[in-house]
Amino acid sequence: MTIAEHVSRAGTDYPEQLRRAARRFDSRTVRREERLRAVDRRGVLQANDPDRVAGRLARLNADWSLARSVERAETGPRATANSAPSVAAVPFGPDLLGLERVMGRNDLIGVAFLEAGRVAARSVGRVTVRGPGGGLHGTGFMVSPSLLMTNNHVLRDVEEAERGVVEFDFEDGPDGRPLTPVVFALEPRRFFATDRDLDFTVVAVAEQDLREAEGTGDARGGRAGRAGRPADYRWLPLDGAQGKVLVGETVNIVQHPNGEPKQLALRENTVVDLLDGFVQYTTDSAPGSSGSPVFNDQWEVVALHHSAVPETDEEGRPLDVDGSVWRPEEGEHRVAWKANEGVRVSSVLRALGTLPLTGTAARLRDEMFRLPVRDAPSDAARDAAAAPGAGAAPPSPVASGAARAATAVRESAERDLAAALVSLRLGDERVYYDADGDRRARDAYYAQLGATADGGALRRALTALLEDTHHRRPAYQPARMVYPWVDLRPDRRLRSVYSGKAFDAEEFIRADVAAEAVRLTGMQDFLLRESTAGPGELASELDTLEAASPFNCEHVVPQSWFAKREPMRGDLHHLFACESGCNSFRGNIPYQDFPDFEEVVREDCGLREAGGFEPVHGKGAVARATLYFLLRYPGLVGKSGEFPHSRLPVLLAWHEREPVDEYERHRNAAVAEIQGNRNPLTDHPEWAREIDFSDVWA
Repeated sequence: MTIAEHVSRAGTDYPEQLRRAARRFDSRTVRREERLRAVDRRGVLQANDPDRVAGRLARLNADWSLARSVERAETGPRATANSAPSVAAVPFGPDLLGLERVMGRNDLIGVAFLEAGRVAARSVGRVTVRGPGGGLHGTGFMVSPSLLMTNNHVLRDVEEAERGVVEFDFEDGPDGRPLTPVVFALEPRRFFATDRDLDFTVVAVAEQDLREAEGTGDARGGRAGRAGRPADYRWLPLDGAQGKVLVGETVNIVQHPNGEPKQLALRENTVVDLLDGFVQYTTDSAPGSSGSPVFNDQWEVVALHHSAVPETDEEGRPLDVDGSVWRPEEGEHRVAWKANEGVRVSSVLRALGTLPLTGTAARLRDEMFRLPVRDAPSDAARDAAAAPGAGAAPPSPVASGAARAATAVRESAERDLAAALVSLRLGDERVYYDADGDRRARDAYYAQLGATADGGALRRALTALLEDTHHRRPAYQPARMVYPWVDLRPDRRLRSVYSGKAFDAEEFIRADVAAEAVRLTGMQDFLLRESTAGPGELASELDTLEAASPFNCEHVVPQSWFAKREPMRGDLHHLFACESGCNSFRGNIPYQDFPDFEEVVREDCGLREAGGFEPVHGKGAVARATLYFLLRYPGLVGKSGEFPHSRLPVLLAWHEREPVDEYERHRNAAVAEIQGNRNPLTDHPEWAREIDFSDVWA
């Protein structure tokens, strides 16, 4: 859709959508220019936030030798959260050439990029809203077998969508002749969701094409065996997890500019800023078409293109390329553009996930959230396999085994993600914390204790109770067991236990499922390469994989203290959401109170010295979780100096300084519902000074 069409619809001299995009761009000029200078000086990896870089590397699933070369910087004897989790400055030598290519520092890219792009482009069509004079055009793309996404300013309401159609194959074939488009009506009465602020619309597409289906290409060079259903054009999966693109990387746009046949803008747009809801990218070419998908170099959808950013004067009016104020009658080609803007996929999914839908609409919405099959064969591969005489040698047993393993990993990730998202959505219908019900459950749980003569007897009685009632002992699966319900805050979001930073729960879940799939794939690759590896080598490789693709989950009692054994590893009472940067910053260092904590320079996570770590947030919660661990597993930690008895006063002080709140009571009730046991320090804070902890170190 052109600016002139915007003006015609809105009745204004300049569409508000472009004004807002320009304001967002201008408001971040200083920060954006600093980041871009860092990209020029040190490269993409060094210029982006460490957590975002870790997520990007995990998604790329690059060679593990590359992932291992990106190490945490040395922090010296005294470090702050601002300095520790930075990415080490590694030289871009031959071993990093592959990573250099995907990070935008090298214009060379494999030819598979073109084939993958051709497959992705099939899902993109021209959207037309019919009306007097021929109608308005935009771009849209399939996001499920039944749903199409475009901009709100392309399809503003149900009435417009009912006059809309989408055309696929509106493009030229390999011989340069136009294909015959396949046209589908839109069905907003079956599904229609829109958001003006985020400028997206999702609408159902009719299941049958408007024209008579043909089994072969036509005389103008149409695609042989043309599809008659929208699902035959595939769909572009939307993934809300971080890590799809970094500042400094290039993105690609598939579009129908000005309603013209399908065109590509390949690696011409460089990402210059990542905002909470938007991504901005600069280009020397014309602006993208409204409703186009914005892809990274792996052809994952990063954003929904929705606006260009023009140069403006002091009054906010767009400028002509000659510096004068632009007028609509001059044509869009005369606008002085400086950037493009897209709506981030995570923001769109978050908004869609909160809609109160039922019946068919809810089913179609949920279909979008399913993790799709990502390795379907390309059209070219299928055609080659079906061609007469195409007798390729059968795959080797090793290759077949690797393919089966990859399929198993993908299917496992699909199951985990689906189960976690179901739990998350079920939680939306639940009361966050039932105080009366939990009080009754608490009283019944401790009723058998009776009176105790001294602190030692109380400790032993509680240890026995915690072990006897630990009926279910889930394995370590934070995406399924921690984030969907247990660790949610009253606002139904997750917060990092150490920094207090808030996160969308679904984004957290998707990131951890992706990280687990990367780890499993890496371990399978290792086993294929090193079939005779012993237990020590396997453990070392697993440690390496976990370091390269960490969970966003914190064990307040570090896993190294109990050799990652179950049930300690999966015990929900001491698992908390925590961004990987803070997780790595703390490491396996015990908690400590620093006398000068309020005066020293520190940011985000807290303060760390060689012998201790003090977080900014969550002291009371982590103290009570650690005290629970000492009660539940006496004698397990401390013998080798991991957590000396001298640190007990730190936990007791934090416990008293930060009282139990609704969040911790909710956590305790939620964990009890899953495991069966409770945290006595959450239920009875007064017991902290009565319990004799001295023999848990015995």
